[in-house]
Amino acid sequence: MSKQVIELSEIKRPSTGFNHVIKAGSFIFLSSQLSTNLKTGEIIKGSIKEQTKRAMENIKYLLSQCGCVMDDIVKVVIHFRNPNDRKDINEIYKTYFTLGKEPAKVSVQAASPIEGINIEIEATAYTN
Repeated sequence: MSKQVIELSEIKRPSTGFNHVIKAGSFIFLSSQLSTNLKTGEIIKGSIKEQTKRAMENIKYLLSQCGCVMDDIVKVVIHFRNPNDRKDINEIYKTYFTLGKEPAKVSVQAASPIEGINIEIEATAYTN
């Protein structure tokens, strides 16, 4: 299985030694997405709903650049700071998937090392 870095010239390349998107065989691996502007790298603070939506929109955009859609996601890992935010996170999260086609999901309470970031979402998709 070959590993390919998906270069996206219109988004800011991370300065911390990782790539946003890797394709290995038929799998697309996305690094954890935060509430950031992908083009500028600017952190976008806001409510947990706003941060969740921004992270999910980043995932949706990155997948679209690989010819994938949200329903191609097979697994999601969510790291969130406050356990009381679970309901609000899920309210936004579920709007991104067709009922019955949701991916496997792991949710873990964990603090982000970045001030003001309350959620990180990692996704793996499968494509033909």
